[in-house]
Amino acid sequence: MKLSLVATALLALSTTVAMAQNINQRKDNQQSRIGQGVRSGQLTARETSHLEGREASINHEEHAMRRAHDGHLTRGDRAALDRRQNRVSRSIYRDKHNARVR
Repeated sequence: MKLSLVATALLALSTTVAMAQNINQRKDNQQSRIGQGVRSGQLTARETSHLEGREASINHEEHAMRRAHDGHLTRGDRAALDRRQNRVSRSIYRDKHNARVR
């Protein structure tokens, strides 16, 4: 009985850590994509500014969600952040592949 409780607690903790790493890894990945677009000239200054602002907004929202839930993200919070990150990811792609160059 004790072993199964410990195993369940460890599984829950590892899942939470994996989710946090996934969110942070995705942020890093999108920042890298923006940086690469700037270096290659695929993103204009205005596009970069807009994308960076959206990324900052997501970061602020995440911090507010964590404050509201004692440092944790609920399943709904993670889903909302994932949706916003999906939208920004599509915007990064569109901005990098349009005809505008720096």
